Amino acid sequence: MSPGGRSRARSSVLLTFLLGAGPALGQAAPPAAHQDVAFDVMNVLSAAGLHDLDDERWNAYGQATYISSWKFPFPAAYTNLNGSPNSLLPTAERSFTFSATLFLGVRLWPGGEAYVVPEIIAERPLSNLRGLGGAIQNFELQKGGSETPQIYKARFYLRQTFGFGGELVKKDSQPMQLGGTVDARRLVIWVGDFSALDVLDKNTVTGDPRQTFLNMAFMTHASWDFTADARGYSYGVALELYWDDWAVRYAQLTPPKDPNQLPLDFRFFTYFGSNLELEHRHTLWGLPGAVRVLGYRNQVFTGSFDDAVNAFQANPAKNAAACTSFNYGSKNAAAPDLCWVRKDNVKLGIGIDIEQAVTPEIGVFLRAMYSDGKSEVVAFNAADRSLAFGAVMRGARWDRPFDLTGIGLGLSWASSEHARYLAVGGIDGFIGDGALRQAAEGVFEVFYSFNLFKAIWLTGDVQLLWNPGYNADRGGPLVILGVRAHAEF
Repeated sequence: MSPGGRSRARSSVLLTFLLGAGPALGQAAPPAAHQDVAFDVMNVLSAAGLHDLDDERWNAYGQATYISSWKFPFPAAYTNLNGSPNSLLPTAERSFTFSATLFLGVRLWPGGEAYVVPEIIAERPLSNLRGLGGAIQNFELQKGGSETPQIYKARFYLRQTFGFGGELVKKDSQPMQLGGTVDARRLVIWVGDFSALDVLDKNTVTGDPRQTFLNMAFMTHASWDFTADARGYSYGVALELYWDDWAVRYAQLTPPKDPNQLPLDFRFFTYFGSNLELEHRHTLWGLPGAVRVLGYRNQVFTGSFDDAVNAFQANPAKNAAACTSFNYGSKNAAAPDLCWVRKDNVKLGIGIDIEQAVTPEIGVFLRAMYSDGKSEVVAFNAADRSLAFGAVMRGARWDRPFDLTGIGLGLSWASSEHARYLAVGGIDGFIGDGALRQAAEGVFEVFYSFNLFKAIWLTGDVQLLWNPGYNADRGGPLVILGVRAHAEF
């Protein structure tokens, strides 16, 4: 994170124990912030007098993370009713992900930087990544991934900073950040291939899910449908204006050609996602905090839930089993489908993100977002409204300063239009049991991340989920146990 001016000084207490920003569905996490305990090439070169961490011309960091999850059996009145294939299976299952990332940065000219981030990922999701709305248990999971490791270019972008004066702000050497100093009042321009979460909703309490919560409900707004490919990355432009305690950010990013798929649509001025965020960083009772308001507007080619239901009622031949264009594979001939009604649509949403340190070791957070819920998700998950809150603590109180523990509650809801479509057997990219008794989907999560040695952590995680896919008929509750091994270098 690169907060500006006095904001950075005020947030220094939080930044001593909170570790960066996390990813979303189909998106590799932005890395944890550089720590003094880390063993990395930059520190070694600096100690040898061969590299200046305070005025970097280049840097290189890396990470590797393995996450395994075990889902216990849970009760469900029905599963995949009438050929609708998107239920979370009620049987016991195991899921895993493995990712490895290399972060390379170079200074090109004064204020100009370039970053290249290759990544490898392998995965096995629960129930083929179907059946959960806003509470997918592992943030690393990607739509369309496989158990065979895949290497790809996660990011490739240029970033230019223009200074406008004010205090000097020291930027530490980190993955995707060169060590140096910048003006507190400045404009930062991003161009290239990156994630919306590299720029927006940078909550320092929830931090990097590779260090904190595993569930996607705590990584960002569950109902923020930011445009991206199936891995969570997109080409576009972003602007950040920092002015003392305030920041304004805007990002315009390309959507996928088909919802939740990998190829992007490069008709940049026809289809796009626009995101605008206003941030204010503050001090309460001598401790740092921040408030962010984020709004988005997607102009995309998608299907409306009401249009799909109405088309099916007017002509039952326009059913899910008869689709000839892009669809999600339903064989339910008695249900509507979005394939028949895709057209130019606009999707809107607005949310608030609050973080606050309550002691030097404890930070709390709250996120809430309302999306209109009239049309299908284009790139994230199935939630239309979402709320998440909780706390993260560093283990300094028990002489484990690099351990982390946290507790959180995440809730999400389907809109009335979305629920009506699901109730008559429709499916979207992630959920659809063939019927629906509408309810809020929820997750309660507790984790402990144990720092084994230098930059190696081992995490134990417990999640309790209920009403998967917003369906009280399959309410569970269900238990998911997780472990995570994470290394930074």
